[in-house]
Amino acid sequence: MPTYVFKGRNRLNELVDGERDAANQDELRALLRREQIVLTQATEKGRVVSIPKLGRRKKVGAKELAVFTRQFSVMIDAGLPLVQCLDILAEQQQNAFFKDVLRQVRQNVEEGSTLFAALQRHPKVFDSLYSHMVEAGETGGVLDLILQRLATLIEKVVKLKRSIVSASIYPAAVIVVAIGAIAVIMVVVIPQFQQIFIGLLGPGELLPLPTRIVMGISNFLAGWGGLSLLIGIIGSSIGIKFYYKTEKGRWMIDNLLLMHGREPFKGERKTLAYLSAN
Repeated sequence: MPTYVFKGRNRLNELVDGERDAANQDELRALLRREQIVLTQATEKGRVVSIPKLGRRKKVGAKELAVFTRQFSVMIDAGLPLVQCLDILAEQQQNAFFKDVLRQVRQNVEEGSTLFAALQRHPKVFDSLYSHMVEAGETGGVLDLILQRLATLIEKVVKLKRSIVSASIYPAAVIVVAIGAIAVIMVVVIPQFQQIFIGLLGPGELLPLPTRIVMGISNFLAGWGGLSLLIGIIGSSIGIKFYYKTEKGRWMIDNLLLMHGREPFKGERKTLAYLSAN
């Protein structure tokens, strides 16, 4: 019987490693499962066993989550046990990160945890809305119906995002081309005309004010000013993106976009305060 050198994670999500004797990788996985260890990597002495490595893509797409939720709903409606549903769905996943998350959720449920509590341990995959909807389904005994509605919601969000991206491609392309054309005119073309205009002027004569303004902007963009402006725009965009990922930044930016600068009414302030507290 071959010996495997393995790495895995226990129920506390801690990395563990060691050696076990097993006939094949399936038997090794089952053996470690009884020890409450999720296998992530194994190497048979002499050759490498092709087990997906954790962390190649630590992200679960909305489409993957929608498919999982829809299949989960169908299985629950068919009367399959919760642990068996999670086990089947985990083995079907092509995303190694999602597969590992589902295995940990199944293990937590096997240990007596509720599905809501197990999902809450993975907020990057199952957001607050998803987990609390599952909690409502568990409490009311309508988990299959809640999962079905969640799947429909996620599918609608995916479709909406796809429609927005498709509708934004043309105007975005037009804006980029227009900005590029203006930049070329201001940096390359205008300086050539500037020399011609200056050569046509007599002693003490000045160019018209609009022409001087355009030439001043051209000189600014053609020098270090243009580079500074470009760096400032890129830096501001990156800063806003990272700030939006924080809870405070997301709340502030979304509030500005939704409220359009107006003061919320008294009832709205109470609602916003309640949502922020929960």
